[in-house]
Amino acid sequence: MTVKKAWAVWRGGIKDGGGTISTETGVLKEAPYGFKSRFEDGPGTNPEELIGAAHAGCFSMALSLMLGEAGLKPEQIDTHAAITLEKSADGFEITASHLTVVARIPGADKAKFEEIANKAKAGCPVSKLLNANITMDARLEG
Repeated sequence: MTVKKAWAVWRGGIKDGGGTISTETGVLKEAPYGFKSRFEDGPGTNPEELIGAAHAGCFSMALSLMLGEAGLKPEQIDTHAAITLEKSADGFEITASHLTVVARIPGADKAKFEEIANKAKAGCPVSKLLNANITMDARLEG
């Protein structure tokens, strides 16, 4: 079992306050986040873009693994994740993650690539964690 840690510190009210996010690896060290970076155009990060980065990274690793198991080695996998945050009756909720994938894989055909990409979408640990509609556009570059 692997346990990875991250933490957040928040000070003040929702609109006038702010916080920092850190990870045990130190990649994020007191990275600022707040209302303006989440709902407006302010500086800093926000939970949704961090979830998007985690989903894109997790999917790319899962795809690389599954391609390798099929005897294919990717030159490059570019994955973007768009996380949708919507207002609901109970406040806000993340309702979707849309993955856009462009991959360069020598020897891969479109059907095999799509089959493996869909397995990776369903199988990556972050996909399993998210209780959202996870969609994807995957394109194989020639």
